Amino acid sequence: MGAKQVVALFVCTSLLMWALPLWLLYAFNNKLVPGSLELSSSSLTLWSGLLAVLSVNLVIVGYILLALREKPSVHSPDPAFLSRAKASISDKRQDPSRGASSSPQTSESGSGKKSN
Repeated sequence: MGAKQVVALFVCTSLLMWALPLWLLYAFNNKLVPGSLELSSSSLTLWSGLLAVLSVNLVIVGYILLALREKPSVHSPDPAFLSRAKASISDKRQDPSRGASSSPQTSESGSGKKSN
């Protein structure tokens, strides 16, 4: 998936996460949902809020599923970097003393003071 498609999917998902819960709240509060006429005010608020939260979670799950279905792109390493890395490895194998220079050396006068 290209960068433009990813951005478009993200924007659509974001809009759905914003619009779907608001539409559900509006529909319940304005009695547009069948069966909402018989509900009390507190039940209406409870069900509309619950469905709004569930709708956001469903949009998030859908977005995650779409992301998991996306095929990973194959990246190839930079040839110049790869050749330098191989040369570095072969240099260390030929000269094992180069790796020892990076380890800290301990001395009897560890404080760095001159002794007379």
